[in-house]
Amino acid sequence: MDKHKPSDEMLKDLDNLLSKLNAMEIVATDEQQKNLIKIQRALVEGQMHSINEFQHLKKAIDLLTLQLFDVQNKVKS
Repeated sequence: MDKHKPSDEMLKDLDNLLSKLNAMEIVATDEQQKNLIKIQRALVEGQMHSINEFQHLKKAIDLLTLQLFDVQNKVKS
């Protein structure tokens, strides 16, 4: 099974997709194409938001772990 890409690389790829979608919207000829591009843009932006939120969650877990170790050390002392 393949490993996941680092979050920075995934965000860069998604940002590139977003740029391509913006270019596609400019050259879209009918409303159906424009609406499909809007849907794709919403999905890409949602994925970017999820990656950012996951990074925040990882930081929060790290901080909580440090606090638990501090409490454990104080209890042992």
